[in-house]
Amino acid sequence: MKKIVLCIALISSFLVTGCMEGEWIQNMIVEDTGDMNYNRTMKQDLLCLMMAYPEDITNIEKGEDGRVYIVMKSGRKILYDDKRRKNHKQKLANPDLQDMMEQIYPLSRIDKLMDKDFDPGRVRVYPLFKEVYGKTKEEVQSKLISVKVGYKNYPFNENNRAAQNLKAAMGELILLAKNRPETYPFLFPASGTFNYRYISGTNRLSPHSFGIALDLKRDNRDYWKWASREEGEKRLKSYPKEIVEALEKRNFIWGGKWGHFDILHFEYRPELIIKSKYFSNESPLVKAWYSGVSPLDNKVMSYIQIIDRELQ
Repeated sequence: MKKIVLCIALISSFLVTGCMEGEWIQNMIVEDTGDMNYNRTMKQDLLCLMMAYPEDITNIEKGEDGRVYIVMKSGRKILYDDKRRKNHKQKLANPDLQDMMEQIYPLSRIDKLMDKDFDPGRVRVYPLFKEVYGKTKEEVQSKLISVKVGYKNYPFNENNRAAQNLKAAMGELILLAKNRPETYPFLFPASGTFNYRYISGTNRLSPHSFGIALDLKRDNRDYWKWASREEGEKRLKSYPKEIVEALEKRNFIWGGKWGHFDILHFEYRPELIIKSKYFSNESPLVKAWYSGVSPLDNKVMSYIQIIDRELQ
């Protein structure tokens, strides 16, 4: 009888130990996979940023503390991830680059409003914008050029090809309005571009302050503070998708694809459009982290080499 009890105890101990070891191994695998996914996403984000701001981001740097930075032409370093846990409001108020790149902007057509806190593009890292488009009102104004929007000229920032892309988009939209007159009332007269101001109720600068945002013709159902979600969704469904696609094609995101909807608003954000194009569908871990990016020209390959060198 004692032998039977001893055998049962040994078997039980073996099974418990085996289960504990199995659980430990499983946790290690999950942790390693999580680290790999995080590093992979970080590399993709950094590549998108370098591709989006080729004349302004010169390097990637990993500090002795393990923190990762983009290095601007001026020498300024901007942190990728501060490692703080934040809710959506905290990300809007005190973002890092990881927060800004986290939500993937959808390039597909939509016919209903996004979830309340799905706002890809509303999180903005202002040190980056100031380095690219101007640190002060006067500096931004010195970079503005006129772009014809309908029958009027509007100021837009010429840096990083923002004004050039707006010109191209407006050429397509003016042709659209001629061929399809029903789209004209959604376009013109535009509500404005450059306006150095803070977002209402916050201490955050509007993207209009940098001359990189365009508001088309206003409707009282366009903005989440002006209208109910039901009214906003009706407006969204009636909005010509060709307008959205013409601007997205030139690296503008649309406020209609935010839970906090802003349907008349378009904003020049090449980093988000690039991420949507190449990294909206995650590739298996066995593939290169930059898998899907095309074309892999010399410039893009140099960015990949910089990122791999610093984050190996």
